[in-house]
Amino acid sequence: MPFKDVLPYAPTNAPKLPMIRAVLFDLDGTFADTAPDLAAALNHTLAMRNLPQLPLEIVRTQASHGSRGLLKIGFGIEPDAPEYDTLRDIFLDYYAHHICVHTRLFGDMAELIDELERRDIKWGIVTNKPHRYTVPLMLALGYAERAACLISGDTCARAKPHPDPLLKACELIGVAPGQCLYLGDDLRDMQAANAAAMHGIIARYGYVGEASLDSWNAQGIIDAPTELLGMIAS
Repeated sequence: MPFKDVLPYAPTNAPKLPMIRAVLFDLDGTFADTAPDLAAALNHTLAMRNLPQLPLEIVRTQASHGSRGLLKIGFGIEPDAPEYDTLRDIFLDYYAHHICVHTRLFGDMAELIDELERRDIKWGIVTNKPHRYTVPLMLALGYAERAACLISGDTCARAKPHPDPLLKACELIGVAPGQCLYLGDDLRDMQAANAAAMHGIIARYGYVGEASLDSWNAQGIIDAPTELLGMIAS
């Protein structure tokens, strides 16, 4: 049976974007469901201070915001707090050693990647996650060597919502921004895509929470990874 007959393509009213030669993905909350391992790191840090654990559903809403967002919901502190650096180090050390225990690709992401490669459409990762976590995680997931680029939060001087990381990805893979889709689950992802003159698509299946997506100025919204294929004109 043809591939298109078994995948949940986007609704017929979804925009068809011509001349797409590359798809770039945010990592946490878009490419992979990293919240369970981030929650485990946060709960380990809470346990080190004899504080109660937080349920995954609470952690998930802040999982795209890294250690800063997670320590805020866990301890109610900002980076200028006296104990912030100590707690961050505990959190990051645990996470580094347990980076892919429960993390999995979202839904049918594997099928999406297979089909993009079959169509000779390049794909890569552009995340605010630091390099020292991005690469080990992608290796553990088995996709590091398949990606055309791995752009981390510290690859460029400025991270998202600045367009620099997306433009760097375009430079590395040799594709113009206007021929790229960027899929993400956070407002800063769409801000970066717009600033880079790239097609921004919201991954509503990710960690968007209760956000008002209409204000994000995206060119489309999907509820499953392979719905992205319905937006790419043949």
